[in-house]
Amino acid sequence: MTDTTTTRSTSVVRSLYARVEHLVHEVAKFGAVGLVALVVDVGLFNLLCYGVSSPLHGKVLTAKIVSVCVATTVAYFGNRYWTFRHRGRTSFHREYVLFFVLNAVGLAISVGILWFSHYALGLTSAIADNISANVIGLGLGTLFRFWSYRRWVFPEDTDSAGEETLATAV
Repeated sequence: MTDTTTTRSTSVVRSLYARVEHLVHEVAKFGAVGLVALVVDVGLFNLLCYGVSSPLHGKVLTAKIVSVCVATTVAYFGNRYWTFRHRGRTSFHREYVLFFVLNAVGLAISVGILWFSHYALGLTSAIADNISANVIGLGLGTLFRFWSYRRWVFPEDTDSAGEETLATAV
């Protein structure tokens, strides 16, 4: 390869990265917030469902709903004030309600997979419940959540996006 080809290739890679750099940072922050929420969700789910003196002992669906509600609250504040802090602000009430509604869809995905595994397939061990709810269900729900948060809960701030475009053009 010649120096010109290497320079051109490097320039293309830098240009591509510059176009998606904001998305890379959002994904990383979203992942960090999600990891904290995951620890809350999985830890609370197992404590409620399998804890010796838990009032929800053996009630996997109820335990999952409670753990997701608590983890959702943690995730909202982490995403609002860190991951998507640069995005447009709407009213707190609108964001919080919409965040919970979209998380209900993510919860339905997770609980649906848990229900199918636990009741339809008869896979009732703690490991099977955790894999279906906290690996498969959570993974699919997370993909939905990231897309929907960016689109509806924390929308692009069109005013500052226009200012940034104007500033980079000058």
